Amino acid sequence: MSGRELTLLADGRVELLGRILTGSNATFLAEVTCGDDSAWAVYKPEAGERPLIDFDPGLYRRERAAYLLSEALGWGIVPPTVVRTDAPLGVGSLQWFIEGDLEEHYFTLHANAPETHHALAQIALFDYVANNTDRKSGHVLRGSDGHVWGIDHGLCFSAAFKLRTVIWDFAGDPIPDALLADIGPLATALPDGVAALLDGAEVAALQRRVRRIMQEGVLPTDHTGMRYPWPLV
Repeated sequence: MSGRELTLLADGRVELLGRILTGSNATFLAEVTCGDDSAWAVYKPEAGERPLIDFDPGLYRRERAAYLLSEALGWGIVPPTVVRTDAPLGVGSLQWFIEGDLEEHYFTLHANAPETHHALAQIALFDYVANNTDRKSGHVLRGSDGHVWGIDHGLCFSAAFKLRTVIWDFAGDPIPDALLADIGPLATALPDGVAALLDGAEVAALQRRVRRIMQEGVLPTDHTGMRYPWPLV
């Protein structure tokens, strides 16, 4: 994607079009307009978050951190995401809306689109690094251009290991050297933008996960059979 997306998200006027009812937190479809340019975006205000015992308020920060991590790795997994303090319902994340076939998700892509398997395995590695607790099948999208995206990263980066995902089909597969090289620098330092959105314990835990996965060299395996989100889609 080009800088147009970030410009619209960061500077555009935000108008709510309607609420997206599939999530547990308040999520809205919005239109962002800057001059003659406009597009859709997904807005998640802090004011619409349900209280959680294991995550502090401000999940929008984790949405932004996931985008910055994806960009720092050069993987392009997370759609452009910004934090807006001036949005209609207050501070929250604003993410570029991905247009595509809504009938496609992780399960259908894995079963019917083998050309996406590399991207899906890459998302599995990303989720381990980010400690994603909520990778449902519907949180994997294929855009109209064929690009595979991951969305909904508000429940990531916990200091306690909480990985829950439906992407276990690649468990135990060797991680390509190129991807190991990409994540290697995270073992000693995170990009400033990511670290600024997390606390010290979360930063240290991410670095430990990276060191462990680099030592093992294979995608993680669920030995408990219980590391799944609900619902699955």
